[in-house]
Amino acid sequence: MELSMAERQRGLRALLGFTFFMVSGFTLVMPLVAVHFVNTLGWAAVTVGLALAVRQLTQQGLALVAGSLTDRIGARQLLCGGVLLRAVGFASLAWANTIPSLFTALVVSALGGALFEVPYQASIAMLTTDESRPRYYALSNLVSGVATTLGPLIGVWLLRFDFQWVCLSAAACFLVTFVIAVLVLPAVRTANSSKKLGAGYALVFRDRRFLALTALLMGYWFVAVQINISLPIMVERLTGSSDGVGVMFALNAGMTVCLQYPMIRLLEPRLSTRAILVIGVGLMALSLGAVGLVGSFSLLLGCVGFFAFGSLLTRPTQQSLTVALADSQALGTYLGVSSLALAIGGGLGNGVGGWLIDLAAAHALPLLPWIVFAVVGLVSAIGLVLLPLPKPALNPAAAIEAHSEGETTAAPA
Repeated sequence: MELSMAERQRGLRALLGFTFFMVSGFTLVMPLVAVHFVNTLGWAAVTVGLALAVRQLTQQGLALVAGSLTDRIGARQLLCGGVLLRAVGFASLAWANTIPSLFTALVVSALGGALFEVPYQASIAMLTTDESRPRYYALSNLVSGVATTLGPLIGVWLLRFDFQWVCLSAAACFLVTFVIAVLVLPAVRTANSSKKLGAGYALVFRDRRFLALTALLMGYWFVAVQINISLPIMVERLTGSSDGVGVMFALNAGMTVCLQYPMIRLLEPRLSTRAILVIGVGLMALSLGAVGLVGSFSLLLGCVGFFAFGSLLTRPTQQSLTVALADSQALGTYLGVSSLALAIGGGLGNGVGGWLIDLAAAHALPLLPWIVFAVVGLVSAIGLVLLPLPKPALNPAAAIEAHSEGETTAAPA
């Protein structure tokens, strides 16, 4: 049955609410895990760090499986199960007082995240068109930015009472997302839902263009994660305190919240999605390269400002380009494979970024890390320019209806 325009728009608005509570719940508790278990309970930082790393690897590693399951059983069912599992994981953190219980709680929350992230992205893809998608992603990222700002503030306030309140409030946020998913989200399925589990991988691994895009986006994520590793280290070294780090993050978040949606609306009619993405990645790369040349906090903030501007252009456009190149017959599997860009590129960016900063300090090579970051980003941007793209891709929802007997599906918006 074809969804009406009103039903599709209601579904997309519901996803914005879903995004707010999902991101709020995550940022409410995760930044405080290390604070509670290391500073309050006195556990070794390496133990808590290992638990957080296991959580990250579990969630990213299972995204491939989640993508295949999305194609097989549908987005809404998997999404509902995932947010419930995440709620259980966060609630169990409230009573994690041993190392095994901490690892168990974080792994359960990671399993939930692995289950709902891909169907969440697939739902957006199937309820939007190629034309409307960049703008919707920008709006979604704006909502996410607001939630990212509010979540930690609420978490810190609740921590004054007890860490259990933090965990249970985060779990409650995911229970709200479950209610939203059950009551409002339409049941959409990809064209591959009638095929056997894992059938989509044959399509993905024969799609050289999509694999090339995924590889190029690894370079983008390598550069993007420096906002969490290399830039904070540089700020603290220049200022001698952590106060400047807060100013840097406030600048980055403020620009994203205030400028991302209007800039995408301004540029979208004038430039292609790829052009906006290339400009954004190029700005991020050049901004990091310039960091090696500055010697004051004010100039460094200027570099961060240009980096943030490039970042707010790239986030929605890389999401849109990924969906546009995905085969609608196996959309969930494609999105699962695309998560490798963040898993590998972001992982290398954190690890190599920290190593380069230490190497530069040990051998008096202050420009080394920033040159490497700039080169990686520019190579990614050039690769995106050269990547052959088809004519405007078919909206993923268009192929669904031919396979939608007895199912509620999404038509092009």
